[in-house]
Amino acid sequence: MFLVGCTFQTKHRGYVFPENLEEQVKNIKTTTQLEETIGSPQVKTVYGDDVWIYYGADENYRGPLPLEYDNKTVLLAWVNGSKVKDIKVLYDKDLPKVMISEDETQIPAAIELNALEELFNNIGRFSPAGLGQ
Repeated sequence: MFLVGCTFQTKHRGYVFPENLEEQVKNIKTTTQLEETIGSPQVKTVYGDDVWIYYGADENYRGPLPLEYDNKTVLLAWVNGSKVKDIKVLYDKDLPKVMISEDETQIPAAIELNALEELFNNIGRFSPAGLGQ
């Protein structure tokens, strides 16, 4: 007999947007209205235009299969002080496919040590247990 243990589970990540999201946000003119309707943004941009970003997606676990996301929704609100200049809602079909690299990001001026160098580099750095130093 062949028995396979699989789990099918969906978890929502981020904001749970209402069904009629575009209808609810089309008349928003102030940041106060935006916060009352959607809530505080997950991210506010630091550089360039002041943009408030809201994101929500379903995270699907399907046993041994890779993790998948669907029903992705991004709400972008361009803000100027307390006024909302523009709002754009993006869904799965509007979002680009982003491939995450398995490589590590290089850190400028980082010192690369092999395992032996790491071992000898740490000698004397730690105090023996129980000495309270």
